This record gives sequence, C-alpha cells and structure tokens, in this order.
Amino acid sequence: MAVPQNKVTPSRRNNRRSHDSLKPGNPAECPNCGELKRPHHVCGACGHYADREVVAAPAVLDDDAA
Repeated sequence: MAVPQNKVTPSRRNNRRSHDSLKPGNPAECPNCGELKRPHHVCGACGHYADREVVAAPAVLDDDAA
C-alpha cells in the first residue's frame, strides 16, 4: 500500500489543483438570427454556420394536432 513519505502542504496541494477550475464560456452572436452560440458551432436556433444553412430548422410542434 502506498504511503506518502512526507506531508503535502496545503499550498502545494492547492497549486496542483489550480488548473482544475471551470473557465467562463465565450458565446458569440449568430450573424443570421442574433442568438448566442458557441464559436465554430452550428447555431442551435436557426441551424446556420458561416452564413449558410447546414441543419434544417426544427419544425414547431403543435400541441393540438393529434
């Protein structure tokens, strides 16, 4: 069983964990519809990427139609 030879100080332990934090997102505005989207990704609202439609926009579901 592995046992540490010396105690790891809180400072050294926290320095090792310094890169584990979450970084804020970097949303960009879609040039087609103006919604916020992730850079270099297809817009989830309109399906456009780089000024062209690559995914058909989802059809609006009608709750009354059965």
